[in-house]
Amino acid sequence: MGQYQRLLLIADPTLHQSPASLRAVALAKASGAALHVRAFAEPAPVVHLWEEKVDEAGYQRYMRRHRRWVAEETQRLGDLGLEATVDVLFTTHPLLDILKTVEELGPDLLIKDASLEPLLKRVFITPLDCHLLRECPVPVHLVNQARYGLPHRVVATVDPFDLSTQINGLNDTIIQTANVLAVQCDAPLHLLYAYDLSPAFNGDAPLVSGGWSVDVVEELRESLHLAFVTLAERYAIPPERRHFVPGPPVPAISDFVEQYLADVVVMGTVHRQGIDRLIGSNTERALYSVPGSILAVR
Repeated sequence: MGQYQRLLLIADPTLHQSPASLRAVALAKASGAALHVRAFAEPAPVVHLWEEKVDEAGYQRYMRRHRRWVAEETQRLGDLGLEATVDVLFTTHPLLDILKTVEELGPDLLIKDASLEPLLKRVFITPLDCHLLRECPVPVHLVNQARYGLPHRVVATVDPFDLSTQINGLNDTIIQTANVLAVQCDAPLHLLYAYDLSPAFNGDAPLVSGGWSVDVVEELRESLHLAFVTLAERYAIPPERRHFVPGPPVPAISDFVEQYLADVVVMGTVHRQGIDRLIGSNTERALYSVPGSILAVR
């Protein structure tokens, strides 16, 4: 993937400016990409279902609000010097229509808000977002917050130890996607591998029990580190931006994001059968707990 040519922004349902809107406009200005803004709204409400009658006054107000938003948003984006299209699609099946729009427009990136649950201080991901992560054929950028329009720090999270990521080249896709974003934002690209040794032993003998010698554990750690360094050097990631940290992936990623004030975490998803179709469910769990925003690639 080279410089962005087309961006698709899924507008906030309230039709107000949002973090995703700020991010999409900034990326479009930086890359010169065309920006396609689409709002997916419910059809105008029907009040007398048994008679199949529509409240005409309410219907007209509903339609005027959306037409006004289209006109105002088109004017605003034009004043910013952007090549943009704005439209509203009334639908009862937003996922299907979003995927159809992606197929028709062929964007390089889909950008959408993730809503924040203030009491828990974590990202609350709707079923729609989860389905998009699993089914959208292009990278999905779920924006929780945008301290800046353009990200100042981009983090690519990889796992050289997972055989599936090696076979299908997902680690390379993650790094390439993150690098495209970083270059267009003039932001540093960090590479993060949060390694957890316990799965390697299948729980047969906890490390603390002495079932595995210190030498065996260190050899495994060194082999993981070598794979990580090899991957980093392939993409010329400087040593000061390589982060090889121990611990379960999601907490380690969350701690890293808070420590380094990373704006976007790039993670991967893969096709799998059954309920666990996200890599170790790490991406899904990260969406609920990692501060900042996620860019998920397949």
